[in-house]
Amino acid sequence: MEKDELFTREAAGNRDFKFDGDTVRVFDDMVGRSVPFYHEIQRMTSELAADFAQDDSQIWDLGCSTATTILELDRTVDAQVRFVGVDNSEEMLGRARQKLAGETLRHPVELRYGDLHGDLHLENASVVLMVLTLQFVRPLHRSRLLRSIYESLRPQGCLILVEKLTVADSLLNRLYIKHYYEMKRRNGYSDMEISQKREALENVLIPYRMEENRELLTSEGFRHCEEYFRWYNFAGMIAVK
Repeated sequence: MEKDELFTREAAGNRDFKFDGDTVRVFDDMVGRSVPFYHEIQRMTSELAADFAQDDSQIWDLGCSTATTILELDRTVDAQVRFVGVDNSEEMLGRARQKLAGETLRHPVELRYGDLHGDLHLENASVVLMVLTLQFVRPLHRSRLLRSIYESLRPQGCLILVEKLTVADSLLNRLYIKHYYEMKRRNGYSDMEISQKREALENVLIPYRMEENRELLTSEGFRHCEEYFRWYNFAGMIAVK
């Protein structure tokens, strides 16, 4: 695992953040140091997926990146399922294949290239995961994507989301961001790295408020939507069909 030093260079934040080869090389270190309780989120997410997994169905990981979640699912899920990972970065998929090839897997896995802004055909899903993924989908396309996910799910299936959030109250929003940056400093990021990454993500990562995500999910048909994880401006949500 290479250390994330993408934003140590001057002017690195002048271009939009991309999931290209440079990012892929350091991605696992990046998310581990940038997402609060990242490994605990993976554990909780996989446990809930195991609770809803149905035999002879598929579990879809949309925005599967380097297959970290798929590997955790493979260890946790006992149902007879097939995993399908989807990502729009060929570099990410390449790294995912390398990681999977080094493991003895309990379930069949398929990795697919797919753009969540286009037509996505999911089928026979008991669980769909979007771990830090929906925030990168342009708002114009989110309702259509969630409708497609809902229609692909079996009865009693679920969608599991992990998202970065914003909050309506400006004071609390500022405080949450302040404490988030403090966490990143504790994990070794400099103020310049934090600032430059924020600039690079400005037009790429578009967070919603919790209530906006909830309204979006219920408007597309999900019966229940609950938080299962919350840390300042990060949340895990589960929505049941």
